[in-house]
Amino acid sequence: MGTKRGSVGEKARGYPGERIRAGGFTLIELMIVLTIVAILVSIALPIADSAILRAREAVLKSNLHTLRTLIDHYTADKRKAPQTLDDLVTAGYLRALPKDPITNETDWQIVMEDASMFPDQLELGIYDVRSNSEAVSSEGTAYSEW
Repeated sequence: MGTKRGSVGEKARGYPGERIRAGGFTLIELMIVLTIVAILVSIALPIADSAILRAREAVLKSNLHTLRTLIDHYTADKRKAPQTLDDLVTAGYLRALPKDPITNETDWQIVMEDASMFPDQLELGIYDVRSNSEAVSSEGTAYSEW
């Protein structure tokens, strides 16, 4: 007659020093898994950061293009250039002034014109708009030069 073995978690009968292993992970297995997860995260973070930066730069380019186009439309329609960017909002060309995605503020750097853009323009004003950030883009140029 053989000896009966117990269920999981009970000590086996008949074999001195024999243990039945309960379900779970050893410390070494947990350390290996955590090391692999840490390596994957360290690879993914720079990729995510660069994707976020590229997205912000794309939004900045789009916002600059929109503001420049609306300044031209305002100047052509009113025969005078806007004196502030808020004039574009007041006149209904924009619902609200967009934020600079780099500075996260609406503090755009404005460039006043030296000469009129249109022949029948009566009043000078804003000619161009740029980012107020002094940071350098992924292209190697300052955002304020875009």
